[in-house]
Amino acid sequence: MSGTIDNVGAAAAPENFSDVLHDWMERAPWLALSVAAHALVILILLAIPWDQLRDKPPAGVIHVATALEPELFEDPPLEEPPELEDPVVEEPTPIEADVSPEVPNEFADELDVAEGDPQDLVQASLFEGFDNSVLGIGGNAGGGKYGQRFGRGTGRGKGGGGGGTEPILRDALEWLVRHQSSDGSWDCDGFDSNCGKLGPNVCDGKGESTHDVGVTGLALLAFLGDGSTTREGPYREQVARGLAWLKLQQDPDTGLLGEKLGHAFLYNHAIATLALCEAYHFSKSPLLKRPAQDAVNFLSTARNPYGAWRYDVPPSGDNDTSVTGWCVLALGSARDAGLIVDEQAFQGALAWFDEATDPVTGRCGYDSVGSASSRITRVNDQFPTERGEAMTAVALLGRFFLGQDPDDVPVMARHAELLRARPPVWDPEGRGIDLYYWYYASYAMYQMGGSRYWEPWNRAMKAAVVDSQRKDGDERGSWDPQVDPWGFSGGRVYSTALMALCLEVYFRYSRLAR
Repeated sequence: MSGTIDNVGAAAAPENFSDVLHDWMERAPWLALSVAAHALVILILLAIPWDQLRDKPPAGVIHVATALEPELFEDPPLEEPPELEDPVVEEPTPIEADVSPEVPNEFADELDVAEGDPQDLVQASLFEGFDNSVLGIGGNAGGGKYGQRFGRGTGRGKGGGGGGTEPILRDALEWLVRHQSSDGSWDCDGFDSNCGKLGPNVCDGKGESTHDVGVTGLALLAFLGDGSTTREGPYREQVARGLAWLKLQQDPDTGLLGEKLGHAFLYNHAIATLALCEAYHFSKSPLLKRPAQDAVNFLSTARNPYGAWRYDVPPSGDNDTSVTGWCVLALGSARDAGLIVDEQAFQGALAWFDEATDPVTGRCGYDSVGSASSRITRVNDQFPTERGEAMTAVALLGRFFLGQDPDDVPVMARHAELLRARPPVWDPEGRGIDLYYWYYASYAMYQMGGSRYWEPWNRAMKAAVVDSQRKDGDERGSWDPQVDPWGFSGGRVYSTALMALCLEVYFRYSRLAR
């Protein structure tokens, strides 16, 4: 066994020293190269100035050492928060209407995605493009391409002469709130079903059911004129519900709002169109855009070629100042809201006002020069048919809205002189009351301004409107319609909405720069 091991060991070992030396010499060049390489690396490392590099990062590298210092990650010492005696919590500005369950779901959903709705509705210039429409009366009154002549007032009561009217206006709007129907409308002949909230009595002064669309439009304009929209203001719920109801009354094929009944349906349609366009201007809701545009398109089909409007659709060629006035306001508002409007309609309306106006007296006729409207006031039993000036008021305001200036158009001063001679007087037993006339004339005389026109009109209008508002029972805040030539038709909703709009003239506009 030992002999075998010895032989194996002897075979694996070198035979002598010379063999070992020869083997080492064969490996020597590679060893030398390895030693030289290591020596070179050591020399290079020794030559680097490590002290200088310690404070200077290499070029192109962002030094972030200061952002990672350990002390920045330490928890700061806890401090007791200061005690606030009266903490103030700012509520976020509401961006959607608090819509009541009666509003159709699709309408409420559309309001959620609406944009716009300016916070301050009375500060901006009225006619910068279509960004500023006139609330409660119609847009583009002499502005846009006509020159941006006058704008909104700078706040409630700052327009001049509005002192003491705020409580009266608030009571009027609250009466409209209490008498809005559950479906969102204002019912001409059925509003009294909502009575009893302020007492056991029931309001009188019913109107005609065929005008529900029109008086709903007037009520909405009163709330819009106060600054409430579909998404802002204390009456946003009433606005949203009323617009939802109006939308449901529209013929999807023709765009007509309401039914084609009687000879006054175009009045109702024009007033409701005005309300839709004003509301769309501020909400920019897609759910309002299509109905508003369709309603505007219907007005275009109702206009006489190269002329204005009357009762017939398709038009018969007849024009009248009263219907034309509402159509001008509606189309002006539509243009401000960015809707498509036939510009020739404004030219046709202005041509009609010229045609119907007596250039000597300044009186504007109803359907021709010198013709009287149905609004004829009663002086006494001996002279029961004295002419009113409602159509002259419509023409004067219409001229402002169509861009004319009294300094350039002398007939406007003659219009105003006729209005000045017939200020508002609440005297049911005397010369008569015409709330429609007061509405148009108040806005027109406000634009005329000055001690000759606006100031005396303002004093008379305040006395007539403020003193005649009902202060008792469920009728509190409203105005009796029976004394008005058309009170039997529009009823208490009509009279109250118009008088609320009259009160809003104080803070809705600044005067014409003359």
